[in-house]
Amino acid sequence: MSGPSGAGGVLLVPGAGGSRDHCTLVALERALAPLPVRRLAYPDRGPPRAERLVPFIQEQAASMCAEESVEPGRLVLGGRSMGGRVCSMAVAGGLAAAGLLLLSYPLHPPRRPDRLRVAHFGQIDVPCLFVGGDRDPFGSPAEFAAHTPAIGGGATHVWLPGCGHDTRRSHNDAVTAAVSGWLAGLG
Repeated sequence: MSGPSGAGGVLLVPGAGGSRDHCTLVALERALAPLPVRRLAYPDRGPPRAERLVPFIQEQAASMCAEESVEPGRLVLGGRSMGGRVCSMAVAGGLAAAGLLLLSYPLHPPRRPDRLRVAHFGQIDVPCLFVGGDRDPFGSPAEFAAHTPAIGGGATHVWLPGCGHDTRRSHNDAVTAAVSGWLAGLG
């Protein structure tokens, strides 16, 4: 099954403290229909840690592609906060993807701009959409502008005015519009 874009499906991963039923992930699944969308829950193996979750993302991507008949290179991966970060690490490590959807990407821990999470950006060669609040303590628009040019596939930024790290139901229309528009432009 294929949607109206170059994407054949979307795999969404929640943030570290979130669930697969986060309101934004649910809204995206509804907005992107009939495109296959899978919202993941983290495996029950202790607190989620990005490095430990990369193999889980690889397994889940392969499973979705097989079950939904999606070519791996047409799957868009991403999610909220750490979920998007883990997907970006998997793609930087060689996982095939059509693009990355990064909602509230945690560029660094709050008040710790010296602890950047961008070392893998240079190995990402697919288009990326970053959607976040312009007041997010995990990374400002200026910080993203300084670091995302390292991404070989290009980066698109959409900033939600007055929003911090957590998106609320009131932001879902803006998020789904940004994602739908970006997906429509994928080859």
